[in-house]
Amino acid sequence: MAGEPAHDADVLDNVRDLADVPSVEVISRAAVMLMSAAAEKLGLAAEDPDTAAERDLDEARRLITALAGLVTASVEYLGAHAGPIRDGLQTLQRAFREASAIPDAPGQGPGEKYTGPVY
Repeated sequence: MAGEPAHDADVLDNVRDLADVPSVEVISRAAVMLMSAAAEKLGLAAEDPDTAAERDLDEARRLITALAGLVTASVEYLGAHAGPIRDGLQTLQRAFREASAIPDAPGQGPGEKYTGPVY
C-alpha cells in the first residue's frame, strides 16, 4: 500500500517533534484540553448554559477531577503557568457547583479531594 510509508514517516516526525517539546508545554496543553472539554460538558460554550444540549455533568465531573489531579501533581513544574491553570480549574469547579441541581458538600465536588474545598 503506497500510503503506509508516508503515514509511518508522519508518525515518526510527530514523535520526534514531541520529543522537542518541553514538559511544561505538554502538561499545559493537556490541562487546556481538559479545561476546554470540561467547559463544553458544562455547557459554558452555549449561548444559554442552562439549556445546552451538550451539558453532561457526569462527564464534566470526570474531566474536572482529572484536571485537578494533573494540576496538583505537576504544579511545581508549571512555573508561571500554574496560576492561570489553577484559576481555570477553580472557575470550572464553581461553574459545576452552580450547574448542579443539588450541589456537592464542600470538599466533595469534582477534583476537591486534590484541591480542597472550592466555594
